[in-house]
Amino acid sequence: MKFSEQWLRSLANPPVSRDELVARLSMVGLEVDAVAPVAGQFSGVVVGEILSAEQHPDADKLRVCQVSNGSETFQVVCGAPNARPGIKIPFAMIGAVLGEDFQIKKAKLRGVESFGMLCSASELKISEENAGLLELAADAPVGVDLREYLGLDDVSIEIGLTPNRGDCLSLVGLAREVGAIYSVPVASIAIEPVVPTCDQVLPVEIVAPAACPRYLGRVVRNVDVSRPTPLWIVERLRRSDIRSIDAVVDITNYVMLELGQPMHAFDLAQLRGGIRVRLAEEGEKLVLLGGQEMTLRPDTLVIADHERALAIAGVMGGEHSGVGATTRDLFLESAFFDTIALAGKARSYGLHTDSSHRFERGVDSQLSRDAMERATRLVLEIVGGEAGPIVEVASAEHLPSVAPVTLRAERVEQMLGLKMDGGDIERLLGALGLGVSEQSPGVWTVTVPSHRFDISLEVDLIEELGRLYGYNRLPVRYPQARLAPQAKEEARADLAALRRLLVARGYQEAITYSFIDPRLFELFSPGVEPLQLANPISADMSVMRNSLWPGLIKALQHNLNRQQTRVRVFESGLRFVGQLEGLKQEAMLAGLVCGARLPEGWSNGKESVDFFDAKADVEALLGVAGAAGAFSFRVAEHCALHPGQGAVIERDGRQVGFIGALHPELARELGIDQPVYLFELVLAEVVAGRLPAYRELSRFPEVRRDLALLVDRQAPAEEILKAAREAAGESLADLRLFDVYHGKGIDPQRKSLAVGLTWQHASRTLNDDEVSASVENILTLLGERFNATLRK
Repeated sequence: MKFSEQWLRSLANPPVSRDELVARLSMVGLEVDAVAPVAGQFSGVVVGEILSAEQHPDADKLRVCQVSNGSETFQVVCGAPNARPGIKIPFAMIGAVLGEDFQIKKAKLRGVESFGMLCSASELKISEENAGLLELAADAPVGVDLREYLGLDDVSIEIGLTPNRGDCLSLVGLAREVGAIYSVPVASIAIEPVVPTCDQVLPVEIVAPAACPRYLGRVVRNVDVSRPTPLWIVERLRRSDIRSIDAVVDITNYVMLELGQPMHAFDLAQLRGGIRVRLAEEGEKLVLLGGQEMTLRPDTLVIADHERALAIAGVMGGEHSGVGATTRDLFLESAFFDTIALAGKARSYGLHTDSSHRFERGVDSQLSRDAMERATRLVLEIVGGEAGPIVEVASAEHLPSVAPVTLRAERVEQMLGLKMDGGDIERLLGALGLGVSEQSPGVWTVTVPSHRFDISLEVDLIEELGRLYGYNRLPVRYPQARLAPQAKEEARADLAALRRLLVARGYQEAITYSFIDPRLFELFSPGVEPLQLANPISADMSVMRNSLWPGLIKALQHNLNRQQTRVRVFESGLRFVGQLEGLKQEAMLAGLVCGARLPEGWSNGKESVDFFDAKADVEALLGVAGAAGAFSFRVAEHCALHPGQGAVIERDGRQVGFIGALHPELARELGIDQPVYLFELVLAEVVAGRLPAYRELSRFPEVRRDLALLVDRQAPAEEILKAAREAAGESLADLRLFDVYHGKGIDPQRKSLAVGLTWQHASRTLNDDEVSASVENILTLLGERFNATLRK
C-alpha cells in the first residue's frame, strides 16, 4: 500500500523525523518497501494564469501566450495543445530550475521571444502524464509557489503488509498504529449522518448471507458528474498510486484509502428491480469495467439486479452499470463480504484490484455504515444531489464475532523474556483500541474491536506487546537446556550423508515447489487425479506433486535454456499421493542427469551419460546404509520412462523406486532434445541399512575363476548373477560381471557375459577339486534355468 506522509501526519503527527518514522514502522511489522518523493526537484515555479493565447506567426504547433504571475504579465511561447485563456497552470519563470541543473532563461522560438516556460506534470516529475499542461484548480491563487500550493514537499511511502494486517490498509488504521507507537493523539474522521432529502430507495435482497452477511445501499439523485474532483482528493489519490477518473469514482476510492472500506457506485438508471446478492449462475457472463467479458463460475459471489449480474462482489463492477458521463442518479454500495468466500476469486479470473486486495485480507465488519455516511457527505459536497435513506440488510448469525481473550502476565514474561509492568500492558494494548480490564492480579480480560480481526489468542496479544514495546529492546538471553547425548542409530544412514555422496559425484541440490502445473502433473501421471489447491499462488502452481521429477525437469529446462548442457541435480522432499481423505505424504529422493559424462577437459572424453551412469549413482546411494545387497533392479514399464530403458528398484520384493531414461514423447512435449536419465527412491528405504558386524580377515589365499557364459540376449544379468551366487557355495567371497559382448562370432539371439568369481575360506586353503565342483554346480544351475553354456 502507498500513502502520503503528509496525509498520515494530518491524522497522527509524532515529533520524529521521516527517517525515524519509516524505521519504526518497519520495526513494528509494517515493513516499508520504498520512500519516493511525490514530485521532482524544481524551484521558481509558481501558479500562473493564461490571459490570452494566439497562434505563433511562423509555427503551426506553437502558441504565443500572455501569462500572469499575479503581479506582472509575461509573453511565453508554448506548444501544449491545451494552452488556452483562462486556465491556471505551473509557470516556470526566468531563473527557475527544473531538475538538478536545467535553468529557465529568456529564449527566442521561431523569432518570438519567450520569458519562461509553462509546465506539464511530467516535466515537474509529478506524474508520467504528458498530454499537455498541468491544469490547476480554477481557484488556485495566482503567483503562489507551486510546491507550497500543492504541498509537494512530501513523500509517498510504500509498505508491504503481511496478510493478517488488513486493518492497516487504510490511513485511519495506519494512524492508529502510529498513535500507539508514539503515544500521540489520533485525529478522528468526522462521520456525520446525512439526513435524507428524498425518499427513494432500492430494495436489497441477500441470497447468499454466508458470503455477504451485510449489505448497505443508498440512492443519491440529481448528481452532476461533470464537476471536477477537488485537488486535495486528486493529490492524495495520486500519492497513493491511484489515478483520478471522475468525482464519484474518486470519492469511493478516497473513502477506501481513508477508512479501509471498498465501495462501489452504480448508475441507478441501469438497475432493474432491485439489488440481489447471490452466487453466479452456470455460464452467466459479465462485461467488466475494463471491457473484459468473463464467464462466471457458480461459486462466484455477484451483485445483481433482477435481470443480470452487475459486478463480481468485492472485485470489480460491470461496464454497463458503472458511472458514466450521462449518469444523473447513483446507487452507492457498502458491504461486508466474508474473507473465505472471496479468497482467490479475483486471481482465478486473472484480476487483482484494490478492493479484492482488502476483502481477501479482511475488512472491519462494522465499518460499512460509517463509510456510507462519509462517502455520501463527500458526494453531496462535490457533485451535489439528494440523498435517500440507507437500506441495510444483515444476517447477524453470519457476521463475525470475537470472544474476549485472557492475558496472563506470566505468559508474557515467558514468551518475551521480559517482566512488563501491568500499567504498561494496559497502556500499550489500550492505545490500539483494545479494551483491557484486570480480573485478578496479573490476569486481564481483553475485548477485541472489530477492526482487529487478526487477534483471537493470547499469543496474538503478546505479539502486540512485543511490537509496541520494541523487538530491539527485548532482552537477549541465550537458550538454556539440559541436553543429553543422543544415541546414533548405526543401522540407519542420515539424509546429510546421501546429500554429500551425490554432491561428491557431481550433483547439485535443487529445491523446487511442492505445487506444480496441472499439465505437467498429467504428463508424468496420466489418468491420476491430482490434489488441487484451494487457493493456489497461480494457475500453473495449483496441484500438489506426486513425484519429484516434474520439479527437476523444470530445473533442467531452465538450465538448457541458458546453454548449460551438462546437468546433474537431485532433490529430497515430499510427494503427495491421493486426496485429502487418506492423503499419503512420503519423503522421496530423486535425481536427474543429462549431457556429457565428464566435465569438458583435455583429458576427458566427450561421451554422453547413459543409463548405467545413473544406475551407478543409485547403487552408490543404496550402499551408504550398508544394505546394497538387499536391493535389486528389474525391467519394468513407467509412463514417464523410455520403454525398455526403465527399471523398478525393489527391496525384499517391495517397490522402492524407479530409474530410467525419459520417455521420448514426453521429452519432445517438454522441448528437450537430448537423453535424460532419472531416478526416484523412497527415502525411508534408502536410509534403512544393517548394523555393521565385525568379521576377521582370512589369512588363506583366494582362488579366482573367470567364466564366459553364452545366454539369451533378453536374460537379465542380475538374475544370472543371483543364481550363480546361490550355486557357488558359502566360500564365495566375490562375484563380478566384468564384460558384456554380443556381435560377430556369436549367435545374434545370444550374448556373452564374462564373470569373475573369487573363493576364500576362513580357516583353510581351498583345493582345485572344491573350486571345480563349485564351478560345475554353477554351470549346471545356469544351464537349467537360463540355457547358459560356456563360450568356446
